[in-house]
Amino acid sequence: MSRRKIRFKINGVEKTVEVEPNKTLLWLIREELKLKGTKKACERGDCGLCTVLLNGEPVKSCLVLAVEVDGSDILTVEGLAKNGELAPIQRAFIEHGATQCGFCTPAFLIVGHWLINRNPNPSREEVVEAINGLLCRCTGYKPIIDAILEAAKYMRRT
Repeated sequence: MSRRKIRFKINGVEKTVEVEPNKTLLWLIREELKLKGTKKACERGDCGLCTVLLNGEPVKSCLVLAVEVDGSDILTVEGLAKNGELAPIQRAFIEHGATQCGFCTPAFLIVGHWLINRNPNPSREEVVEAINGLLCRCTGYKPIIDAILEAAKYMRRT
């Protein structure tokens, strides 16, 4: 297969890479760019643990071809902290013990960040709806939901 050159922005940094047309965005992020925060799990779109923001919207990166992101803007968990300071969603996850084993945490952080930037005052039900499709095997979801609601409070205060 012939490789194709794509240009995109990831975590605020412009990139140009060549990819094979059958490679996924998940592969691009983890293998080509060496950003390991985005997790490789089911690779079928079932667990949602590879979720990133693509042009401001959550997507399961295992279901998106890398060539499809040409000209796009991508945000991974590595892009949440700014100038060495944790994002409100990251601080809230730590304070609420919402990380447990940590494997699912990047996807929940990304979706929580997306939700509170889209809706600075989400209800508990809206948080539950937003995280629907992301699997966690450790926390039972309550600390995750509480952390997202707390991060929204932080954002409203700033």
